[in-house]
Amino acid sequence: MAKYTIGIDFGTLSARAVLVDVSNGKELLSDTLDYPHGVMDSVLLSSGKKLPPDFALQDPNDYLFVLKSVVKSVINKSGINSDDVCGLGVDFTSCTILPVKKDGTPLCNETEFRSNPHAYVKLWKHHAAQAYADKMTDIAKKQNCEFLSHYGDVISSECAFPKIEQIIREAPEVYSATDMFLEAGDWINFMLTGKFALSYVFAAYKWFYLEGKGFPNKDFFSAVDERLNEVVEEKLPSRIVKMGDPVGTLSKEMAKELNLNESTVVSACVIDAHVAGAALGLKKSGYMFGVIG
Repeated sequence: MAKYTIGIDFGTLSARAVLVDVSNGKELLSDTLDYPHGVMDSVLLSSGKKLPPDFALQDPNDYLFVLKSVVKSVINKSGINSDDVCGLGVDFTSCTILPVKKDGTPLCNETEFRSNPHAYVKLWKHHAAQAYADKMTDIAKKQNCEFLSHYGDVISSECAFPKIEQIIREAPEVYSATDMFLEAGDWINFMLTGKFALSYVFAAYKWFYLEGKGFPNKDFFSAVDERLNEVVEEKLPSRIVKMGDPVGTLSKEMAKELNLNESTVVSACVIDAHVAGAALGLKKSGYMFGVIG
């Protein structure tokens, strides 16, 4: 009996699904759909509010809409038995983060925050937090933080914590109302499984996480902002999952929505560009590849 997996690639402007035969790795079918709201870099579409320079926001509801569309499309067009789909895997641009409530509801879906830009997804290319990133670089150098050398000794606004610090400084009400900050890919996996997790590739590449040592200590966060002191314990997933490991299986609701089995396994999310390395079979130290987008 044939078995299949579906990979969903979330890019900057669109997402695409690919159906693969697990017996031979053959790509059977793919489908792509643009996000209805695209990238909001000049105006917040929900209110018409003009956005400051270097903002790049998205509406997380677009992700779910496109996910459901492309997954159902490749199943229907291929004619396979959906019961034969054994796994789903997601990759996502990074660092793309959003604030959510305990049940996974994006803060931008709450009526009181619908017109607040900081309640929306901050896309990877949201560079309006660079001043906060520069401050973090200075502090990390003064404190000789070990993680900094893993980031080329320079912290970018494309990392997670500068974006979170921007929310603290410019929209403290959003920070206070946020139960958890998630990578958008990890949020998608939560919506699929009902289980919170932080993918290791996100943690290590964009969240200052060192394997075996964890996140930076509280001295670093306190020096940046006292309100960041408990951010790891209070507003991040406690579980970290590595590439290839399962986050869980489809929830009853999502399995019904996608017409798939609840036994369908959902793997840890990965960064879009990085997943190409696995596909190319690069698994030895010293191998190198480049991605041009």
